[in-house]
Amino acid sequence: MNQENLKIINSFRRISLITVIAVYFLILVGGVVRSTGSGMGCPDWPKCFGSWVPPTSVDQLPLNYQEIYLAKRAEKNENFVSMLQNLGFSQKATEIQQDKSILVEEEFNPVKTWIEYLNRLLGAVIGLFVLLTLYRSIRLWNLDKVIPILAGFNLLLVLFQAWIGSIVVSTNLLTWMITLHMVLALVIVCLLLYIHYRSHRLAYAVRFSTEKPNRLFLVLGLGFVLTIIQIVLGTQVREELDMVAFTFGNMLRGEWIDHLGLTFAIHRSYSILLLAIHLLFIYKIYKYSLRHASVFKWSQILVIVILFEIISGVGMAYFGIPAFLQPIHLLLGSVVIGIQFVILLQLNDQKKITTENSGS
Repeated sequence: MNQENLKIINSFRRISLITVIAVYFLILVGGVVRSTGSGMGCPDWPKCFGSWVPPTSVDQLPLNYQEIYLAKRAEKNENFVSMLQNLGFSQKATEIQQDKSILVEEEFNPVKTWIEYLNRLLGAVIGLFVLLTLYRSIRLWNLDKVIPILAGFNLLLVLFQAWIGSIVVSTNLLTWMITLHMVLALVIVCLLLYIHYRSHRLAYAVRFSTEKPNRLFLVLGLGFVLTIIQIVLGTQVREELDMVAFTFGNMLRGEWIDHLGLTFAIHRSYSILLLAIHLLFIYKIYKYSLRHASVFKWSQILVIVILFEIISGVGMAYFGIPAFLQPIHLLLGSVVIGIQFVILLQLNDQKKITTENSGS
C-alpha cells in the first residue's frame, strides 16, 4: 500500500477512535445524569426551558412555568402516540396515554438543570465528531465503499438516538424508552468500533494467532448475548431504583436495595454466570492463542474489566448505592460490550484464515 493511502487510513482511524471514546464519555455523563436524578432537569428539548442557555434561578422563569412545559410535553406525546398507533403499536400507545406519571412536572432545580444541559452539550459535540467521521470516511471510498456507507448510517442512527432522547424527556423518563435509549447507544458504539476495525484491516493484514477460533467465537458470542441481556436487566433495576428513591424522598439510601424486586435478584446472581463463561473463555484463549497476539491481550483486559464491573455492583449493593458508583457501573458494562465486540471481530478473521488454510 502506498504512503498516501496509509496516511488517509491512519487519519481516519484516529478520528474514529476519538469518536468511540467520546461516545463512551457521553455514556458516563448519562450515568451521572441518572444517578443525580437530573433526567428531567430540562423539561423541553432541544432547548432547556425554552432557551439555548438555561436559567440559573427560578426567578428567571414565569410563575406558571410548570404548566407551560407540561402542556408542551403533552402535545409532543400526543404526536408520539399517534405515530405508534400508525405503526401498529397500539398497546404501547395506550400505555403512554394511561400513564399518569408522565403528567408530573418537576420543580426547577438549577443543579439538575445544568447537569442535564451539559449532557446535551456533550451530545451535540459528539454529533460533530460523528459527522467528522463520515467526512473523513469519504476519502476511503476507493479503498472500501462499505466504510463510508456505514459511517453515513451511523450518523442517521445518532440523529435517531437524539430524537429518542427527546421522547425520553417528553414522556418523563418512560421506563422502556430509557432501555431503548441505552441499547441504541451500545449499537452506535459497536458500529463505530466495526468501522474503526475495518479501516485497520485495510492497512494491516490478518495473521494467524489462534487455534480453534470457531469454539472461541461461540463461547464469547454467548457471553456477548448474555451481557446485553444483563445490561437490559440493569436498566430495569435502575428504573425500579428510581421508583424506590422517589418513595423514600431520596433519603435513606441504605434501605433502597431491600425494596427492590425479583429483577435485582436475577441481575445480581446473573453476574456469576457471566464471570464463569468469561473465565472459561480466557482459559481457552490461553490454551489456543499466541501470547503476543492482540486477541489474547484484549481477552485479558476483558476479564479485568468484568471483575471491576462486578466489584462496582457489589459496592452498590452493600454500601447504600453510592451515587458515584452508578455511572461507573454503567460505563464498565458498556466497555465490556465494546471489548467483546472487538474480540469477536478478531476471532471472525481467525475463522476466515482457518477456512482458507483448510481449503488450500
